[in-house]
Amino acid sequence: MSDFKDRETAFENKYAHDAEMMFKAEARACKLFGLWLAGELGIIGADADAYAKGVVGANLDEAGFDDVIRYVRSDIDDHDLGISDADINAKMAEFMAVAKAQLMEEVA
Repeated sequence: MSDFKDRETAFENKYAHDAEMMFKAEARACKLFGLWLAGELGIIGADADAYAKGVVGANLDEAGFDDVIRYVRSDIDDHDLGISDADINAKMAEFMAVAKAQLMEEVA
């Protein structure tokens, strides 16, 4: 019976670890995206960091990155950047891969 309980505990710990890593990866991807977009908007320095933090905070509203798109859409449109939702999703996927790779390097 102890073996079953040990396996159950190990599974629960792995699930919690995986969820935490995914949360960290999404937050990092949003920060990277926010810093990139800040550059596109001409925002630099501490203001760029603040903008990126806003993007990270916007991602906490719901699962996925639709909340991020809503958060940045008016800034993109106001500056006539011509960045579509598909472009945003592609950039987020790119930054998600970078974020996961960075986290894996930190864990190793």
